[in-house]
Amino acid sequence: MGGRRPGVEQLPPAGRTDPVQRQRILRLRGHSVAWVPPLLLLIGITLADANTSGEFRIISWIVLVPGIAAAICGVWGTGAFAVLSLLTYFAVDTSWPHQYQTGLPDFILVAVGGILATLACAVRVRGEQRMLHMKDVAETTRRTLLRPLAPGWGGLDHAAVYLAADSEARVGGDFYDIQPGLYGTRVLLGDVQGKGLSAVEAAAALLGTFRESAYHEPLLRTVSDRLEIRMLRHVHYCASLGYDDDDRFATAILVGFPRAEWRGPTRRDGSSPPEPEPPVLPVSPGTVEVINFGHEPPLVISHGGVRSLPPGDGLPLGLSELTYHPPPLITVPLAPGETLLLVTDGVTEARDSADVFYPLRDSVARAAAEDPDIADPQRLVQFVRDATLRHCGGRLADDTTIFAVRRQLPPPGEVQAPS
Repeated sequence: MGGRRPGVEQLPPAGRTDPVQRQRILRLRGHSVAWVPPLLLLIGITLADANTSGEFRIISWIVLVPGIAAAICGVWGTGAFAVLSLLTYFAVDTSWPHQYQTGLPDFILVAVGGILATLACAVRVRGEQRMLHMKDVAETTRRTLLRPLAPGWGGLDHAAVYLAADSEARVGGDFYDIQPGLYGTRVLLGDVQGKGLSAVEAAAALLGTFRESAYHEPLLRTVSDRLEIRMLRHVHYCASLGYDDDDRFATAILVGFPRAEWRGPTRRDGSSPPEPEPPVLPVSPGTVEVINFGHEPPLVISHGGVRSLPPGDGLPLGLSELTYHPPPLITVPLAPGETLLLVTDGVTEARDSADVFYPLRDSVARAAAEDPDIADPQRLVQFVRDATLRHCGGRLADDTTIFAVRRQLPPPGEVQAPS
């Protein structure tokens, strides 16, 4: 599910051509065949000119050969075709009787065309190298923001699909992460309002705060308060720099999986660091805690069907200065094998040609009725991804994140100890 890391995908918008993909098309068994089209054109023009009458000569069309090479070959290859075209023109033209020769004017045309094609190729190659460098920078930024998650990270089976609407940035305002900590594993998914690098900066600020507070704080409510404060600080910081970010906010879902048993962190030498043992919290390990910051409520998918968690009536992160009522913390049961599906509005607001939104819950419910194993996180995100793209015809209007998590199931044959 994606070549850059498991579970993450990025799709370029329609009409855009990736130079890396273009070069892959022009390779056969690991060897470049970009020289074949201009060579065939050169041979074709030469043979066509040899089989025409003297009144209709087409050898001057050979100027097209270096032009085609400039679009698909390297600089040295284009230069070689420019020289080869000039030599071929001279050899073919001088083989005709004097009265049928096109002469010096077309010779100059072919020579100048070859020079210009070589220069154009140099500009194209330099631009592609710069684009590839920028993509490497964007890829590093994306991996920092949406860091790779190891299988079973935090005791959770998980899968994610990230579909970027902007292939140049390759990352946007959607963010998600799993953070195991002293008091259980916390999950965060959110969507920063707006697009561009300013949205990426806000997402990075929230993720940094989440990764620290989710590890150390015993209460999920404290983690949510820290996220709100961090968003306000980020908005004030951007405003002090003169950025137009006064109305920046983020919708988010914060989920806590309480730890059934605390084993404590250890150093590499096996000793325990001087951290206090967490107190026993009044939360059953068969439940999850959820705080919703104005985001689409998650779905719970099981073998028996699909249910929605209560909608979140809390304000998005960053709007507490307007009128702050802390979003409620709800505790809901989550049986073994049940999967939480969290998505951003790129899924729920995907429209078809009739301007109809994608019916996420109905679509997943039908799939669960037909396939009891759809609750597997990998299969679930693949299904939602494919269904969303089919519904909108592959035209994404916004960054889209599909994230599924569930507690790891015990190995087959192993009986899970009661909590």
